[in-house]
Amino acid sequence: MKSAGGTRFDLPFALSVYHRPLMDLLHRAHLTHRAHFDPNRVQLSRLLSIKTGGCPEDCAYCSQSVRNGAKLSATKLMEVEKVLAEARKARDSGATRYCMGAAWREPKDRDMDMIEAMVHGVRDLGMETCMTLGMLSEDQAVRLARAGLDYYNHNIDTSEAHYPQVIGTRTFADRIDTLARVRAAGIKVCSGGILGMGETVEDRVSMLVTLANLPEPPESVPINMLIPIEGTPLAQAKPVDAISFVRMVALARLLMPTSVLRLSAGRKGMSDELQAMCFFAGANSIFMGERLLTADNPETDDDLALFGRLGLQPMASDVRA
Repeated sequence: MKSAGGTRFDLPFALSVYHRPLMDLLHRAHLTHRAHFDPNRVQLSRLLSIKTGGCPEDCAYCSQSVRNGAKLSATKLMEVEKVLAEARKARDSGATRYCMGAAWREPKDRDMDMIEAMVHGVRDLGMETCMTLGMLSEDQAVRLARAGLDYYNHNIDTSEAHYPQVIGTRTFADRIDTLARVRAAGIKVCSGGILGMGETVEDRVSMLVTLANLPEPPESVPINMLIPIEGTPLAQAKPVDAISFVRMVALARLLMPTSVLRLSAGRKGMSDELQAMCFFAGANSIFMGERLLTADNPETDDDLALFGRLGLQPMASDVRA
């Protein structure tokens, strides 16, 4: 399906690709991946919670919502120097991208000076910068762009049809609007979704089609496997099977061939073999470190050992101090 803006995909086509015989799907995805990236290079990123808990949103998967039962204590926004100290540690351990997340519906204007200082400081360390702060106004997006922010993360989470089953305090359109403001400000877009929230295969594929059909597809696409957290409405959600997860990675690579695919939340529960299949299918970024916001993540030594077994090397950063 074509349009003046480039290739566009509809749901029936994407589903037909998703349901191809697995070996054919993986072969095609890997050739596409190899055409645009070095298949033996994976970007190492770190994610820091710069403001934890107390979020007024009702996202059913999140332990940081005041509406859920996870009872996570709220914190204030971290001091800039503490954030930069953590960023230095991340850089020295091999990370080339630093992501900072705050549990907000949206940032307050009074916090923007500190946030901009964090962006400046991390870039001065020679790392790519990413922020995830919830919804943004047009002015806030422009301020982040002027501060030098490389990426803004704002996941659409799931399909538009399934979205109301997961989140009621903001709409699917709200998320798309924020992505448009980020793009208009000149910041690269990081947006993906979470698998395992009770959605159908059609919902999962529809989520990727929505991203691929944006005026410009996201340069960065996180693919998360739900981490069921005690006290949240999705604590008893049925896990996604490994083959279905790999199919989604492969489909994402085919629909968005030049995007960096981030194997994000849920890796702690993935086998080495599953992660290897995801790298083959087109995933080329991971979050390193033992914590991913409030959830467990594989130890850095375990990731480096896996890289050694697979012959993978860290991807270099495009940012220079």
